[in-house]
Amino acid sequence: MTESRKRQLLTAALSFFWAISATGADEPSPYALYLVRHAEKADGPDPGLTPAGVARAEWLSDWLSQREVAAVWSSDYRRSRQTADPAASALGLSVQLYDPRHLEEQARTLLSRAENALVVGHSNTTPELATMLCQCPVSPMSDSEYDHIIVVTVQGAQRTVSELDANVLRPSPDSR
Repeated sequence: MTESRKRQLLTAALSFFWAISATGADEPSPYALYLVRHAEKADGPDPGLTPAGVARAEWLSDWLSQREVAAVWSSDYRRSRQTADPAASALGLSVQLYDPRHLEEQARTLLSRAENALVVGHSNTTPELATMLCQCPVSPMSDSEYDHIIVVTVQGAQRTVSELDANVLRPSPDSR
């Protein structure tokens, strides 16, 4: 085989492998956005969590520990921050605040960061944010609903939504 032919084959082989690796690099990695309403709250102005709410926030932290969450977001209300704090602490992250009056801006931020994230909001803002993220209808939440987890999975332009019931995911005390 001539040197010229060897160079042609080597160039063709390198071009082939470069094309394969470039194709794989163009595919974005999927990520998940976990949207929840704050846990059970006490009464009063800017209330904190009840004991049941504290337990739910701890459970959420444990559940998220298996999901490679890279960011934790919360509205700047005491009940929301207290729901987000256990997960952020367990993951070694700081809670980042967002303004629930500016959900479009938050949706753009979450999509541009392209990372697994927890977002703690409210019964009226959480489904609205999920709708913006998935560009699909999402069921509303009642004011007494604390067990709902909305998961928006994003891969490139494709977005899917799953609605989970935390009470179903949580093992019963009898199963321990």
